[in-house]
Amino acid sequence: MVSQLPISPKAPWFRIEVGETDWRAQDARDLVNWYGQMLLVRRFEEKLLDLEKAGLIHGPAHASIGQEACGVGAMSALGTHDKINGTHRAHHQMLAKLVNAELPDGFDISRDAFADGMDTAIYRLMAEIMGLSPGYCGGRGGSMHMRHAAAGIVGTSAIIGGNPPHAVGYALADKMLGRDAISVTFFGDGAALAGTTYEAMNIAAAQNLPVIFFIENNLYGVSTHISEVTRETRLSSRGVMLGITSIECDGMDVVAVHKAMLEARRVIGETKSPVVIEALCYRHLHQSGGRAGSDFGYRSREEEIEWKQRDPISLAQARLTSLGLLDDEGFLRIDSLVTERVAAAASRLTEPVPGANALSIPVSLYPDPATVDDGIVGTLAELKGARFLDHDEMHAGAVEKVKYVTAASETIAAAMDRDPTIIVMGEDAHQMRGGVSGFTKGALERWPERILPMPIAENGFTGVALGAALNGLRPIVEIMFGDFCFTAADQIVNGVAKVRHMFGGGFPVPLVLRVRISPHTGYGSQHSGDPSALFGMFPGWRIVMPTTAFDYIGMMNSALRCDDPVVLFEHVAFYQREFDVPAGDREFCIPFGSARVVRPGNACTVLATSVMVQNALDAAEESGIDAEVIDLRNLDHHGMDWATIGRSIKKTNRVIIAEQTARRLSMGATWSAEIQERFFDHLDHEILRVTGGLAAPTVSLPLNRAALGDKNPIRDVMLKMCRPGSS
Repeated sequence: MVSQLPISPKAPWFRIEVGETDWRAQDARDLVNWYGQMLLVRRFEEKLLDLEKAGLIHGPAHASIGQEACGVGAMSALGTHDKINGTHRAHHQMLAKLVNAELPDGFDISRDAFADGMDTAIYRLMAEIMGLSPGYCGGRGGSMHMRHAAAGIVGTSAIIGGNPPHAVGYALADKMLGRDAISVTFFGDGAALAGTTYEAMNIAAAQNLPVIFFIENNLYGVSTHISEVTRETRLSSRGVMLGITSIECDGMDVVAVHKAMLEARRVIGETKSPVVIEALCYRHLHQSGGRAGSDFGYRSREEEIEWKQRDPISLAQARLTSLGLLDDEGFLRIDSLVTERVAAAASRLTEPVPGANALSIPVSLYPDPATVDDGIVGTLAELKGARFLDHDEMHAGAVEKVKYVTAASETIAAAMDRDPTIIVMGEDAHQMRGGVSGFTKGALERWPERILPMPIAENGFTGVALGAALNGLRPIVEIMFGDFCFTAADQIVNGVAKVRHMFGGGFPVPLVLRVRISPHTGYGSQHSGDPSALFGMFPGWRIVMPTTAFDYIGMMNSALRCDDPVVLFEHVAFYQREFDVPAGDREFCIPFGSARVVRPGNACTVLATSVMVQNALDAAEESGIDAEVIDLRNLDHHGMDWATIGRSIKKTNRVIIAEQTARRLSMGATWSAEIQERFFDHLDHEILRVTGGLAAPTVSLPLNRAALGDKNPIRDVMLKMCRPGSS
């Protein structure tokens, strides 16, 4: 007879309840301060909504009114050294964290004036939300993007589910660097249903990381009720299913949130593993702005009234009155104080409009439009003093022949030897004596604990790498096939590519993404792509594509010294080929922005990438055309070597661009436009492009070959361009 045996989750799953006894047991000054902070957040956001209504906020204002207990209660259990991030609704968390970082010892909001640093926090956060230069990010982040690392705010994200992997990365860095800190990522019910959040939780659990996943379940994703999009509305269940201790609490009760956070810290301290907290709460207003959700018809006024009866500030006021900790005069004093400090910040950011009952923003507070593109990448000052070497200098000393894959493995191992912050992350990177490509062989032999296996979750672990890079590590991330970059596109584009610019710049993002491309191997349409054009669309990335073992050594070393994110493309066709490299030297660099003239010539210029460099050389020999072949090596906006390209064009007056990838994925059209802008007067012929076809490569051998650019079309284009009478 079939039996049904109940299965219990491996991890603890429980709810924390508190009552008046728990409030009474809490330190009185803490209770009063938490009440005051919640009221500060409330008055701050009410002022923001006034400013928005007056047209003084360019962009949204996602108010957290009704959720103040979540932010204040959570911050009450954190130190300045603990890291947090949030999502688009983060004012309550950010303001509480910023103010706490400036609290004087013994501060009591019922009797003490605000310290200058506290006032500055209010002023600079308000300025940021208003898009003004005194803001923490210079006005670039606004309401939804906030960073102030000194206070432990490493960076919020407006992408639903975008921020949890980053916090996992912060925690990874703290663990590997031996720092006693925890990280907390705040997100809502919508993000709790996003795949990247699940990926982040799973990685945190697998790696035993000190991170809290704090779900503010306010029941609505914009206008959609949680019950409409999932059958299991107890969102803390998402942690339990991954073996993570999960806690539910009343998000309208600041003491309940505080106790849940303390319990989470205890669990992390004892088990060295993550915790999920689900705080049940309610936003009083619509998704953005000052109107009620009922105005839009997706929830009732009766529901809103019911929840407002449990308003966290009103609940705290009733508790404090019952405990005899504050009377009407005390509540009034706190309200007057926080209202005054918020008004003082707003007055510094606005001025009266002459002759009108209105306010405007002083022009002097706006960022200079001329700085719009500043801070996308750094200055490369960190490479000053590096030992640079290039092909023309290689033969000054002893030379040895080394396989591309061997040179790569030895280079990564040498880099990890000199820099203990370098880690490697990827699928199967810790297995098969060096991963699927053999590139981690040397590192595995010496630092297996720094080679971290990742699940098949590219978006998740790319986001984790970003968080780790923002908190002191220098991750090398392997993407097994180029097409998989598109599964990680959110973190590649909205995360890594934009993070420095949108937070105002001035901080490092030292991340190297290794991407294997193998379009010729018959792996079919979903494993054969070259996604370099994806990265080329976003100038926060530096893009390098080495074609020899020598170039790999020099470019990887430069990438691992660089404080910008770098993607390095590895074509599998090179892996087993042998190349000349300096004997015993795996530590030289090649400067960014340096193309290489592989074959001098006068008839035409061929700008080639990857395997098309050798194809161009072969085409020149077969056709008898005296072509100058340039290996671009650097493909990003900042790294194109226009000086070398320009010298060649001024000599040959003809240009061919040769890429193996599909035509719509090629970067040549962008380069053609810039060549015409820069060198139009020196062109005697239209620019011609050699690429693959429109379709992705397929498994069929003849179709696979036909889908890719190769030697023959380069030869044909050379003959067309350079035969007598061509123009």
